[in-house]
Amino acid sequence: MAGLDLAVPEGTVLGLLGPNGAGKTTTVRMLSTLQAPDAGECTIAGVDIVRHPQEARKLLGLSGQYAAVDEFLTGYENLEMVGRLHRLGKTRARARARELLERFDLVEAGRRPARTYSGGMRRRLDLAGALVAAPPVVFLDEPTAGLDPSSRIGMWELVREMVDGGTTVVLTTQYLEEADQLASNIVVIDNGRIVAEGSPTELKRAVGEESLHVTLANREETSLVARALRGIGIGAPVVDEERNTIAVPVSGGTDALTAGVRALDTAGVRPVDIGLR
Repeated sequence: MAGLDLAVPEGTVLGLLGPNGAGKTTTVRMLSTLQAPDAGECTIAGVDIVRHPQEARKLLGLSGQYAAVDEFLTGYENLEMVGRLHRLGKTRARARARELLERFDLVEAGRRPARTYSGGMRRRLDLAGALVAAPPVVFLDEPTAGLDPSSRIGMWELVREMVDGGTTVVLTTQYLEEADQLASNIVVIDNGRIVAEGSPTELKRAVGEESLHVTLANREETSLVARALRGIGIGAPVVDEERNTIAVPVSGGTDALTAGVRALDTAGVRPVDIGLR
């Protein structure tokens, strides 16, 4: 990292946007006390994380790129265990586990071992685990990576609920539309440096035209999808048959993304990935 200066007001979402290897995860590891910085300083809720990392950890929740759940425990047992590790006491830990299972729509699944969960369910359980101790600050490192479009949108709703409840969130993502949907302020980083910063509206205005990019599992679907997307773009779809991708110039940001998801659903196509670039 090379001189990052970040400020996140209480109850807001900071989006760290950038490609793979940009330094997003390294930034989160340092801010969450998992990796000591070589220089500089950082305070979270008034606590210096370098001088007092143990105190800082009491204020933090972290959900990484890979769900950190015990495969052999049930969802309920996973959350109860996290509560006991936070020294909530048996009664409080169990109550908190039940509360979070209901909040994250995992009540039925909470009775089953986590190894039986889908990717989206595992992510929800991992995020619930980060909230067991009700931390005022939560770090989400690419929380929707690898999820299908429907699960990704569901995760967005959970993040919004957290923020509505007063939680401050630092979110890393490669998806422009994810940062657009969730972040109050976006910092774009590359090679450990800030290359752009501003509100979603300011950054989109600076970048200019967007494209809706769709990646498909089968080349045979490209013609069908190109026809389905013609009505939502401001230009003709561009098909790359070697990569099984289609790009459509669009306006309207996340409204265009929603329209694209609906168009593919109507056409009966399940994309590998869909997003704004």
